[in-house]
Amino acid sequence: MRGHLRLASPWRQLGVLFGFFCLTYVFIMSLTLIVYSVSGINSVDLNNPRDIGIAKILQALASIILFVFPVYIFVRFTFTGNYGYFLGLKKAERSNMYVLGIVGILLAMPFVFWLGDLNSRIPLPSELVKLEETSSKQMAAFLKVNSPLDIVINVFIIALLPAVCEELFFRSGLQRIIIHICRIPWAGIVMTAIIFSAFHMQFAGFLPRMFLGVVLGAMYWFSGSIYTSMIAHFVNNAVQVIAASYAPKYIDKNPETPVLAAIVSGIVVWAILWYFQKQSTVTYSKVYNTDELNTTNQFIA
Repeated sequence: MRGHLRLASPWRQLGVLFGFFCLTYVFIMSLTLIVYSVSGINSVDLNNPRDIGIAKILQALASIILFVFPVYIFVRFTFTGNYGYFLGLKKAERSNMYVLGIVGILLAMPFVFWLGDLNSRIPLPSELVKLEETSSKQMAAFLKVNSPLDIVINVFIIALLPAVCEELFFRSGLQRIIIHICRIPWAGIVMTAIIFSAFHMQFAGFLPRMFLGVVLGAMYWFSGSIYTSMIAHFVNNAVQVIAASYAPKYIDKNPETPVLAAIVSGIVVWAILWYFQKQSTVTYSKVYNTDELNTTNQFIA
């Protein structure tokens, strides 16, 4: 299969991805204003189940439209076919990578908590502090549990949808482009993780989220399958959603983590990533330096 690229320039690819992201962002903001206006909501009442229900539906739609649609347009503009393949919608290079991804993300939590505590010590402008407090209150209202069904709904909206949609956008799309631009896989993984963390606009959690972005990006790159990072991302989100549902104090506070536990956690996670890399046959040249696909020269997205 020759001529699989319509847009060879990674800068043009980046323009397509972010251009349509901006368009979908405007659409989501407009849709939110219309829904709130029709529903008679001036500002979301965090104590009103109806308002929270509407906000959850809008968040679910935002996850799908804001992240999946731009990636779909990007892959349609960039490639001539086999779109799922270029998005990493294929099996991992080794089947044990799925299990390693889950184990790695769970063992990363002590280091993530320690980074969160470190991040909380960084002084922020008062405007950002207020923004963080507002986000925490909204998340607490979202995670309020009145029945087991609420947990299922929360896991779907706050854990599963973001895991699938964000991985498609940030790893399948953005990371592929950035690695192409800088030509150094690890540099592209880290740069994507920084953008991933900054996008969430929650700077009190910037460092732990960036670290998780690096871990997820490396898992995807070396496994060749977006399913690896999607599963790990979902497990991370689901554990936090379920834990916060029963212990709301941890929504804006990190569990106390001994430094030794954090160090061991960090070492173990990097050892797992090293093992990912050791098992992997993925190289920059296999992904970018040819315009032909065949059984011996494989691409990942």
